[in-house]
Amino acid sequence: MGGRGQSSRHQTRIKSQTLMTSSKPNILLVMADQLAVPTLPFHGHPLVQAPHLSRLAQNGVVFDSAYCNFPICAPSRFSMLSGRLPHSIAAYDNASEFPAAMPTMAHYLRHAGYRTILCGKMHFIGPDQLHGFEERLTTDIYPADFAWTPDWLKGPAYRPTGVSMRPVLEAGPCVRSMQIDYDDEVEYKGAQCLYDLARAPQDKPFFLTVSYTHPHPPFVAPQRHWDLYRDQDIDDPRIPPIAFEDQDEHSQWLHVAHAQDIYSVSPEQVRRARHAYYGMVSYVDEKIGRILDVLKETGLDENTVVVFCGDHGEMLGERGMWFKQSFYESSVRVPLIVSMPKRFAPARVAAHVSLVDLLPTFMDLAYNNQAPEPVGPLHGKSLVPLLNGENAGHDRCVISEYSSEGVSAASRMLRDGPWKYIFTYGLAPMLFNLETDPEELQNLAGKAEYASTQQRLHARLVEDWDPATMHARILASQKERLFLAEVANASSKTPNWAYQPFVDETQRFIRGSGTAGPTSVKARARFPYVEPVQPDKPSDKPA
Repeated sequence: MGGRGQSSRHQTRIKSQTLMTSSKPNILLVMADQLAVPTLPFHGHPLVQAPHLSRLAQNGVVFDSAYCNFPICAPSRFSMLSGRLPHSIAAYDNASEFPAAMPTMAHYLRHAGYRTILCGKMHFIGPDQLHGFEERLTTDIYPADFAWTPDWLKGPAYRPTGVSMRPVLEAGPCVRSMQIDYDDEVEYKGAQCLYDLARAPQDKPFFLTVSYTHPHPPFVAPQRHWDLYRDQDIDDPRIPPIAFEDQDEHSQWLHVAHAQDIYSVSPEQVRRARHAYYGMVSYVDEKIGRILDVLKETGLDENTVVVFCGDHGEMLGERGMWFKQSFYESSVRVPLIVSMPKRFAPARVAAHVSLVDLLPTFMDLAYNNQAPEPVGPLHGKSLVPLLNGENAGHDRCVISEYSSEGVSAASRMLRDGPWKYIFTYGLAPMLFNLETDPEELQNLAGKAEYASTQQRLHARLVEDWDPATMHARILASQKERLFLAEVANASSKTPNWAYQPFVDETQRFIRGSGTAGPTSVKARARFPYVEPVQPDKPSDKPA
């Protein structure tokens, strides 16, 4: 009898407290930095190994035509978080302040009753380093001040971030790097956070963002991931280098901005950099796999929508170009997967979508498609109809903008149906039909037979964005921030906005347990939960 009773008391609680008591789905947003869509196996690459992302894609909804709204880190993320196009929030470059008064998806989800947590990179600029997240588990990897402000008056050769071709020329395996240091920490704290959430005796759903810095350059990979690939197997870029005089003017600016006019790159160096990048993709895939495994191990996957995306792409030698900052597909497209197999059937979606669509999507998920009106304008559309297979999305178009380092004028891109239209203030426009010209080699702008199409797309592109006005606003913003950066550099008393994670060590492990006692604390900390064994003999002593 005693044995059978004891066995009953030992029954484990397989599912987390959060899973059992919450009716709203948890949301796990996983991000990679500078991940090029063409390098992913579920987008057709025959060589790159990314088994964890491939499994997520197999069981999820894959968006085959997803775009960032700004092909560089900080403005892309600000736009995604706010659900607004970059120009509307003055997100012009990697040194633009993200104002604290701007509502984000974290604010909206907190209002919906979610616990909001950020782990990893988000590249916030300014004194607010939380932007609606209640908890932040790591610091960021890049500066939070105005040090990286571009100066268009100095032309594209001015490089405040110091970008050049050196990362390409110095590519190879490594034992350790600053980026590895960072992502190892993100992986550990992200996994630990999921364990803590699974053990948390509360009914609040969570919104957890885990954001890695890989495969962002420099092009260095751990030896183990480098060794996954052989030099002789590395593919060359699909599009060979284009002579400088044959490049469009935006690409010519980037050629100078990336110091390609003073560094030569051999085919062997191109192949080596691509080799390192593939290793970096496999490295970050392994990190993502760890997070997904913990999610499943804890049972949290049963009620969690997993969203994976990048912030922008990487040219990786296509057309002889590197890094991002352009509107060519390898730079401006992003991977996007939404997975919750019990709710959304695996599918491929061809409709054009962008990162500003995530905020209204999360609102629909949090409120079961009954989300209240937002407190300010949103420029995205919920993806839930596409996730449910209810809408082909033929009416969707996306907009991306660029006004950062490497150019000297405000620029904008519109993707609508098969068309991509690019307009840069003061430069000749570009028009591509990606159905007939997927490599974007035939500029149709200015051709008589496409005049009506170009006119229609141009009218749509400028209806909320006046090029001359935006150009002037950006120059004025640069002037102010360059002044502030100069003042800051001249003084040791300038504010440092770098985020300092705080860990309350008094509440970790068995410390601070008070009258609850260490045995009770240990029991609560075990997962799956096991009821404390009770005495099987009569006694007046405390159990």
